[in-house]
Formats: sequence, structure tokens, C-alpha cells
Amino acid sequence: MNARPPGWSVVVSAEHGGNDVPADYGALFRNQRKALRSHRGWDPGTRALAESLARALQAPAITSSVTRLLVDLNRSPHNPRVFSRITRSLPRADRVALLERYHRPHWERARLAVSKEVAERGRVLHLGVHSFTPVIDGEVRRADLALLYDPSRPRERGLATHWAEALSTSLPDRVVRRNHPYRGAADGMTTAFRGLFSGTRYLGLEIEVNQRHVGNDGSFPSWVAEALLATLSGVLER
Repeated sequence: MNARPPGWSVVVSAEHGGNDVPADYGALFRNQRKALRSHRGWDPGTRALAESLARALQAPAITSSVTRLLVDLNRSPHNPRVFSRITRSLPRADRVALLERYHRPHWERARLAVSKEVAERGRVLHLGVHSFTPVIDGEVRRADLALLYDPSRPRERGLATHWAEALSTSLPDRVVRRNHPYRGAADGMTTAFRGLFSGTRYLGLEIEVNQRHVGNDGSFPSWVAEALLATLSGVLER
């Protein structure tokens, strides 16, 4: 399936695509099996979804399978929460090494991919693929799909609004939200990249999918990717 929108370049990324622990850090996570399996350790379903979207959109996919409990690839490197409760107490040299080994290469791959598409096509849509736990601190999150964006950037706001409407029409039995359960302008890769590229050349949206839809195989059902792809081209043409 080729769903690449005419006139648009797309880059897809997944910052929390796995819960792998590199061998060098095995001892640090010896008693953290439960945390690694939980939403604190990764975003289940996102790596496969990102790769599926990228194939259909003929877009580069920048993904990671390293657990976010080691270093969070969707936090800016200066954000204290880039390190988890497990790693923030490591010596400074060790924390710098984590950033250099895992964080900086991932961000650099994404930045170079975006820069290349902007240079060649003039504008790019960056889709960051994430998922969220259906219940947190006793609060039930009823949304099935959500789009995060910066409301101060008109083109992102317009795209997210029209795409959410199209998804709601396409999926009448699903709940589609915007800037839920997180704020699209909060710290993260797309927010950082907005400081590097103008609002006419770079649109950064994060796709959030409820983890209750993750199947036994660790992937989302086909309707998730199908709905996103079926609606995106029409929305961009508007």
C-alpha cells in the first residue's frame, strides 16, 4: 500500500519502541522486570506501528528498542526526567555516556532525516508514534487514539483538527482526542525540533494509541494503521 501524500515528505519515529536492556546495564535492571514490562519501560505496539506507517508512506523510520528506563529518548537531554529513578543517581560521567551512546544518535538520525526532507521537498510532516496506559493513578483514559500538536503553530493545529475529525468519522465507535492525555507542546522531540525548523516547513505531530488495544502479539490491530493512513492523505490535500 502506497499512501504517501502528494507533495509531502514524511518522517516517522518511535522513541519508546522497546524495553531492551543492553548487556552492559543488566545488573542495574536485575530486579526491575515488572517495571520494564509496564508502560514505564516502553510504549507497547509503537515500533511495529511506526514501521508499518513508514512503509506505506515511503518514509524513513527512526526507531529505538532500548527501554526508556535507561534514558528517555522523548525528553530533551537537559530535562532531568531524561533519566529514570533507576539511572538518575548514576555518576555524572555514566549519565553523560548514556546520552552519548543512545540519546544523541537517535535524535541526530531523526534530525538529519527531517533536514534532508525539508531540503529536498520544502516541508515535512514528522509523526512520532507513542502509546499510553489505559489507567494511571486510578484514572481511566477512555480515548482510543489521540493527536498531539502545538496549538500556537497554525498549520499543526489545522492538521491535527482536521485529521482528528476525519478519524472520528472513519472510526465512529472509537474515541479520538487532541492533545490528550498529554500536551503537544510539552518537552519532547517534536517540541525541540520546532525550535530548529519554521512552522511552514516542519509539522510535528505525535500519535498516541491506547495500550488496551495491544494484542497478544505485542502489536496494535490493523484498524489503527489503516485508519491513520486512509485519512491522512485527504487531510493533507486540504
